Amino acid sequence: MVTPEQVREALKEVFDPEIPVSIVDLGLVYDIKVDPEDVVHVTMTLTTPGCGMAQQIAFQAKDKAKSVPGVKDAKVTVVWEPPWDASKMSDDARKKLGMA
Repeated sequence: MVTPEQVREALKEVFDPEIPVSIVDLGLVYDIKVDPEDVVHVTMTLTTPGCGMAQQIAFQAKDKAKSVPGVKDAKVTVVWEPPWDASKMSDDARKKLGMA
């Protein structure tokens, strides 16, 4: 059975093209669920609602989630509530961006 942790690890390979940090470390991934049919449901946000790369990042997240062995399909939902802020970033992301 596929686990949310496996999907989260795969999503660490998806980067916001404008920021050299993964969407996971940026705190953009809010939730990962795997249903009984091994379909992954990712709820995520972006750093700003006007992000021009929104579709590309969501597509990459879907593609990476689908690459996890056992995943039948993936659905990515981009939400704006709660809004993202820098407090959601991992310590590693803060260090990479010179914020720690």
